[in-house]
Amino acid sequence: MKKIIEGPEDVVILVQSFYAKVLEDELLSPFFKVTAESRWKEHLEIMNQFWCNILFYSGQYVGNPFKAHQVLHLIKTLQAKHFTRWGELFEQTVDDLFVGEKAELAKQRTLAISAIMQQKILQRSSGYAEL
Repeated sequence: MKKIIEGPEDVVILVQSFYAKVLEDELLSPFFKVTAESRWKEHLEIMNQFWCNILFYSGQYVGNPFKAHQVLHLIKTLQAKHFTRWGELFEQTVDDLFVGEKAELAKQRTLAISAIMQQKILQRSSGYAEL
C-alpha cells in the first residue's frame, strides 16, 4: 500500500529504493560504480539529507550538488539522456511507493533539478554563454 511521505524515515525508503534501481539501470549505473564500491553508504546519507531538506526544509544538507555533478561530468560525460532517465526512475520510484503532497513535491523538484543541472552543465560544456 502506498503511503504519504511523512518524515526522514520515508525519505530513507525513497532514496534507498531509487538508488537500488539506479544501480540496476544500464544507462545510469556506470556513473555510480566507483561510488558504490567505495563510499555508497556515505552517498546515500548525503542523498537522504538532500531530500529531507528539499521536502521538509530540514537544513540538514550542506553541499553543492552542481559542483558534484560538474566534477562527474569532467570524469564521465553527462548527456541529456542521463538526466531524463534519472528523472524517470525517480518519478517511478515515488509513484511506486508514495502518494500525497510531498510525493508530488518530490516529483516537481526532480523536474526542476534536472532542468537546472542540464542547463548549467550541458550548456556550459557546449560553449554556450553562462546564463
